[in-house]
Amino acid sequence: MRIFQIDAFTDTAFTGNPAGVCLLDREVDDPWMQNVAAEMNVSETAFVRRNGDEWSLRWFTPTVEVALCGHATLATAHALFEERLLSAGATARFHTKSGLLTTTHAGDLITMDFPAKQAVPCAPPEGLIEGLGTQPVRVSRNEFDYLIEMANEEDVRSLTPDYALLRRLPVRGVIVTSRASTAGFDFVSRFFAPGSGVDEDPVTGSAHCALGPYWAPRLGKTNFTAYQASRRGGVLRVSVAGDRVTLAGRAVTVLRGELQV
Repeated sequence: MRIFQIDAFTDTAFTGNPAGVCLLDREVDDPWMQNVAAEMNVSETAFVRRNGDEWSLRWFTPTVEVALCGHATLATAHALFEERLLSAGATARFHTKSGLLTTTHAGDLITMDFPAKQAVPCAPPEGLIEGLGTQPVRVSRNEFDYLIEMANEEDVRSLTPDYALLRRLPVRGVIVTSRASTAGFDFVSRFFAPGSGVDEDPVTGSAHCALGPYWAPRLGKTNFTAYQASRRGGVLRVSVAGDRVTLAGRAVTVLRGELQV
């Protein structure tokens, strides 16, 4: 079976968020997919299989399966177009644990249609403030993650979390965000998910399903250019329309291989 490593939310190799993409040619079991994801050892590996004119899609970190992953979906769509399994301009329909997701390809830009994830204010749980090592402006939570607003971009960029403390939180991860002070961006973020096997994710599409709806009323707009301020960094174009969020970005194939096992 063919397998790829693709850098997502970037047009430059060795930046953005690397994802594994495995093109399944048969049914496989969950432990096998988990082993492949552990072997790839990137934040998520996607497993995609054709089902008529549509596709089934699942995502695994090196340690667990996750219900939603943006950058690995972007990487999957990129692989299908490059391998001529989807034609230019076609819409790909993926059946996932988060329902039907679609992607469209125009030029070198891939746009994904995802469900919005609304975060509601909450009290910080034990270990969250201590794990971040700083006092946030606001704490919220959605079905997957805590969403933490900081006072400014420098507070987001300078965080040095205690991953051992964050690992104890009963959530997928912790999104930290602020308004952007860097020209050309509306907001910045980082994403920490040590409990899911990823201390800091380089660029997290699914987190922006919550960040878009979060910033829309605060910034008075529905279209954003966002920057995820990890060491590798990544740029996302985010649009909010009711209960849906569209995420757009580019991707670069770094490795193509053949899985022997």
